[in-house]
Amino acid sequence: MARTKSHPHYSAIVIGVSFGGLQALQTILPPLPADFPVPIMVVQHHDPQADDFLARHLDSHCSLRVKVAAEKEKATAGTIYLAPPNYHLLIEDDHTFSLSYDEKVNYARPSIDVLFESGADVYGKKLIGVILTGANSDGSKGLRCIKQCGGIAVVQEPLSATAASMPEAAIAATQVDYITPLDQIGALLRTLLDTSSKSTSTADDNCDTI
Repeated sequence: MARTKSHPHYSAIVIGVSFGGLQALQTILPPLPADFPVPIMVVQHHDPQADDFLARHLDSHCSLRVKVAAEKEKATAGTIYLAPPNYHLLIEDDHTFSLSYDEKVNYARPSIDVLFESGADVYGKKLIGVILTGANSDGSKGLRCIKQCGGIAVVQEPLSATAASMPEAAIAATQVDYITPLDQIGALLRTLLDTSSKSTSTADDNCDTI
């Protein structure tokens, strides 16, 4: 499902995923081209003791570089950044990462909401938020923040999800722009970035409405 609208120029994509995440990420990320023009930040709910298998696995299957985000590292185009196990991932005003060991949010650390809310504050209407499969409601509040700031909300079609709870919670929380089957989300992201390159925006990046 899609609403026709004028897309501003986008500067970043944030993705939240939980149960069933390996299959979901290895479906939508490998089709993205090596010259993809924005950074992608991902929160996948992990076991706190998990190693870097997910980053290594995805990096071997993607044209884009895939790595675990590091403290004070700058988010750059052409790279997919994964939140480290047991740390919240946040975006700072200078587009660098901050890692936090603060309390769990929605019983999770890293929390999707934490990444999405910080991203909405920094990128405003130039942010695309994507919620994928998961068995809880993490990310619904953060996706609502992205929409409040004028960004784009993309949600995996619940029937195509390994666990439908997270997509369903996101759809219930805000007005979603695209509800899309998993195997079509990669193509949708490419289309959004192709569209945005032909548009201009004079609005400030930052959001003051949260």
